[in-house]
Amino acid sequence: MAWGKLWTFCGVAVLLVPLAVADTPANCTYADMLGTWVFSVSQGGNDKTLDCTDPGPATNNITVQFSHFSTATVMSSGGYTFDVNGYWTLIYNQGFEFRVLNRKFFAFFKWTGEGKNATSMCNEIMPGWSHDVLGKDWACFQGMRIKPEQKPRQPTPAVYHSEAKERRLQQNYKTNLDFIDQINGAQSSWQAGVYPEYEKFTHEDLIRRAGGKKSRLPHRPRPAPVTEETRLAAAQLPESFDWRKVMGLNFVSPVRNQEQCGSCYSFASMGMLEARLRVLTNNTQQVVLSPQEVVSCGKYSQGCEGGFPYLIAGKYAEDFGVVLEDCYPYEGKDSSCKDTSKCRRGYATNYRYVGGFYGGCNEELMQLELVKNGPMAVAFEVYDDFLHYKGGIYEHTGLRDPFNPFEITNHAVLLVGYGRDLETGAKFWTVKNSWGESWGEEGFFRIRRGMDECAIESIAVAADPIPLMS
Repeated sequence: MAWGKLWTFCGVAVLLVPLAVADTPANCTYADMLGTWVFSVSQGGNDKTLDCTDPGPATNNITVQFSHFSTATVMSSGGYTFDVNGYWTLIYNQGFEFRVLNRKFFAFFKWTGEGKNATSMCNEIMPGWSHDVLGKDWACFQGMRIKPEQKPRQPTPAVYHSEAKERRLQQNYKTNLDFIDQINGAQSSWQAGVYPEYEKFTHEDLIRRAGGKKSRLPHRPRPAPVTEETRLAAAQLPESFDWRKVMGLNFVSPVRNQEQCGSCYSFASMGMLEARLRVLTNNTQQVVLSPQEVVSCGKYSQGCEGGFPYLIAGKYAEDFGVVLEDCYPYEGKDSSCKDTSKCRRGYATNYRYVGGFYGGCNEELMQLELVKNGPMAVAFEVYDDFLHYKGGIYEHTGLRDPFNPFEITNHAVLLVGYGRDLETGAKFWTVKNSWGESWGEEGFFRIRRGMDECAIESIAVAADPIPLMS
């Protein structure tokens, strides 16, 4: 395959601030962002290797007001008064991004302490990065909220395991046949079964495989209300749609297996970029991208302990690019970043939450984005009954396995289609998982649609890969 100029060689290794990892100990909400913030921006003119550990002296102060519906209003900059609107979005419970004055600003919320002693400071940020819309002129920035002046509500501290539970998590998983029988007896929408390979994993391995211990979002948004315009547009869509079979073509790259590494966010992100590149080129350009390079080198994530598609399929792919699987093969474990100077990098642009901002998503917007632009990364809450899914339209039974200490996690997957069951009339999404072809329906699963089942309709991420040139 011929590679175009837009897939360029990376001449230097990317170094980012050690603090920029997700999931950090921060746990902040939409309400914590609202108000007026003052940001101190350091000297610009740097490239993407900029290290913001020590941002240096400020050369400009920017006052920005963050209000509802993703509006960021610049009140002052460089001593001048403004009233210019821009855009902002929360990034899960970790940080935020805002775009004003033709620049992008991204930072994680601040925290103090580590482990069980970590405390969120949602009215301040860790040193972050700013760059122009072309990603050429980089600077560091810091900031804090000045209005409202009172300290934001402190989030509920994370729950840390007792030593006894930690020991149980390190033990190998044991299949509970009674639990599987209970699942099948409680409903008829889907079938549960045995996966013998699970018994090779520890409980912690399975938790990591389903998103990682640090991937839970305690303040997950609900689907946004549907406007009449969106409702009418969605009504014009076909009754069913699947990117695996459009005019006899399959636009979805093969199912892969993340194994016991919590790299689902990377597989979902790479899968979306792979599929959308196929869609853009009518399947003439098919690539397999490297999830491992993100796990080992991408400082917007936390390796095998989890991460978020918005920061990988979106910001990381736009700012630093992603490499091919052949250049950086999957290892399924945390490892040191290898030299990528000889790897070709591909890029994406226009990364976004479906709905425009975190909390703006709903079923109809997901359908419109899917049909128009291709598969997208979504996240949903995994319960222990889902581990045993074999086929059908999944919905959580409410049952829990009393003998296995599995925890609810936040799993990133790839949405590829939707439809309606001909016999029952039940609506469903069709989703590509990253647990291998022998799992579920040849590596895919269906899940109930239109009811925000396991919060699958609350967070969806899209980005546009830059097409290759012949």
